[in-house]
Amino acid sequence: MLPDEGLLNYILDRSFGCRHITLIDPGKQSSEIATRRAIACVNAGSRMIFIGGSTDTPDEVVHETCKSIQEALELQIFAASQDPTSNEETWRVPVVLFPGGAHALSPAADGITFMMLMNSESRKFLVGEQLRGAPHLDKFGVEALPTGYLVFSPGGKVGEVGEAQLIESNQTDLVKSYSLTAKMFGFKILYLEAGSGASTQVDESCISAAREVDELCLIVGGGIRTSEQAAKAARAGANWIVTGTLTEDASNMDELSQKISDVVSGAQSSS
Repeated sequence: MLPDEGLLNYILDRSFGCRHITLIDPGKQSSEIATRRAIACVNAGSRMIFIGGSTDTPDEVVHETCKSIQEALELQIFAASQDPTSNEETWRVPVVLFPGGAHALSPAADGITFMMLMNSESRKFLVGEQLRGAPHLDKFGVEALPTGYLVFSPGGKVGEVGEAQLIESNQTDLVKSYSLTAKMFGFKILYLEAGSGASTQVDESCISAAREVDELCLIVGGGIRTSEQAAKAARAGANWIVTGTLTEDASNMDELSQKISDVVSGAQSSS
């Protein structure tokens, strides 16, 4: 659901401190389970839903998941409008594509992280997939969010598939250079990624180095599972933190809600 102030303005707004994004991989769960998880996470304080992850998930599956989550959010907004004790804005949360490639698109999304994997050695991830996807996004009318994407060690599957020259924790000067480059390209968002299910998160010194380029909105993901880890990223300068594996690993909805609530609290307490 698009926020009233528009998608990009919503994302760039820093007045709410460090906020949380739930990443849903449509290739790892049915649209029904994905929707139940998304609603539980929003109820626990998550302020955006990313749809993506797997590199080989077909667009029909991505679309079905986006559509299902959007319909569930609309129902929650309607229910809240009938209850004077509820806040509709809680449920006005954007659903944004976080694609593994040009195949994983959907007209039901509010926007897409239109990314350049800046430290990839492959033309495919610098501009190739973007060339393939752009005509479809134009046709769909899905808002493109200009995003630089950097993969840090350990990198995981995205580092491997994306043929990334992984950035190490001591390469803060390189991070600063990438951040300046992103700004000069006109990107509004810089995503710092340690990889799905990473054993370690992006180092605080690297987040701080990127934060020196204040014009960029920093999204940080990979390896964040606890309130303390979320707080670390927020203190270093993250505007948004992303968790995905955390959502998949929860054994039930109550556990999921508690985990997300803890991470949200950690991020908010340090920003």
